[in-house]
Amino acid sequence: MNRLAARRRARQSGDDSVLPLINVVFLLLIFFMLAGRLASGDPFEIAPPKSLTDGDPRAQEMLVLLSGDGRIAVDGEVVEREALAGVLKTASAAQVRLKADGGVNAVEVVALMELLRDAGVESLDLLTLPAAR
Repeated sequence: MNRLAARRRARQSGDDSVLPLINVVFLLLIFFMLAGRLASGDPFEIAPPKSLTDGDPRAQEMLVLLSGDGRIAVDGEVVEREALAGVLKTASAAQVRLKADGGVNAVEVVALMELLRDAGVESLDLLTLPAAR
């Protein structure tokens, strides 16, 4: 009888190690079924018009950074304030995103925004973080 009890225990312990794996696979299946439904498609087929410009529309967007000590960077390259207008005109960026350090004086941010406007920027987005509640 000792052997029969040992076989039953061995069989049960093997089944016990598979059950958590089955639970995880089942939960993943449910997750991916729900996640797939979150991205719903358009209700009907649309053929967008062709663009006259080549390339990615985001390529015409620039990111301007203003650090706490007054340094300026355009798309990851440090630029002097005097050369900023020339860089923007050669890149012909219609839309600029401005990301300024929170410690920068508001007067400096406004002066930079005016410089960007004078350089021909048509659309300017000032990036901020929402206030903590």
